[in-house]
Amino acid sequence: MGAGALFTDVDDAARRLAACGYFADDETAVSAFVAARLGKPLLVEGPAGVGKTELAKALARVADAELIRLQCYEGIDEARALYEWDYKKQLLRLQVNEGASFDELAGDVFGEEYLLERPLLRAIRASTAVVLLIDEVDKADVEVEALLLEVLSDFQVSIPELGTVRANGRPLVVLTSNATRELSEALRRRCLFLELDYPDPAREEAIVRSQVPEVEDVLCAQVVHAVRTLRRIELRKAPSIAETIDWTRTLLALGHRTLDAAALRSSLGSVLKHGSDRALAFTNLGLGSE
Repeated sequence: MGAGALFTDVDDAARRLAACGYFADDETAVSAFVAARLGKPLLVEGPAGVGKTELAKALARVADAELIRLQCYEGIDEARALYEWDYKKQLLRLQVNEGASFDELAGDVFGEEYLLERPLLRAIRASTAVVLLIDEVDKADVEVEALLLEVLSDFQVSIPELGTVRANGRPLVVLTSNATRELSEALRRRCLFLELDYPDPAREEAIVRSQVPEVEDVLCAQVVHAVRTLRRIELRKAPSIAETIDWTRTLLALGHRTLDAAALRSSLGSVLKHGSDRALAFTNLGLGSE
């Protein structure tokens, strides 16, 4: 099944994502449907922990596709994103054929055997369905962003020694950004855009129940309410959806059925990871000081 035929309509997108454990709001379901139908990259922007990466994973599960992930970071270059040559094997080949000239061996040492595929090239050359996740693209340098423009425009790359490599099939592409820097208009122009925020209480409770089915309604609602309170505080790191789930599992493991003061004190380490955040939480949750 091609990406364009992945969903029959928006409601089908919401249903199938939910069946894979991703509870999409209306805007997310629309974006997933349109990205798949039009074959357009989807740029998902929002704070850390709101489910941007999980959306790509869910789309891969729905499509029964391989998830290929390019994790961006400061200093990532073309060799790590696209491809590089296995210089050690090439050097060994040249040493074995020491008497031959480089021109005589160039066609050999720059063959497929010596090519190391990185995520972008793997996605382009894949023979089966692929979801390409370009994660935290805002952490990459502008040079890598320029490389992405060629890939996202034509789904092809030029390798001087081998020629132009074109995609066998158009992968479904999801880019995520925490908005730590402004992305270029050229990159945004090539993408559909979705801004994600933390889910509303009902949807977050549904997410928690899907991942922790043994949790009772009272505890689930209390945890979600407490997390939403923490997110309104100026913390160094606001709790993510994954940490809401972790906190719920921690409370159950400790034998708590409700989120009282004792439960809060014993379990905050599963949801807040900075000492200053813990101090603020104690004050704002009415627990006094540590």
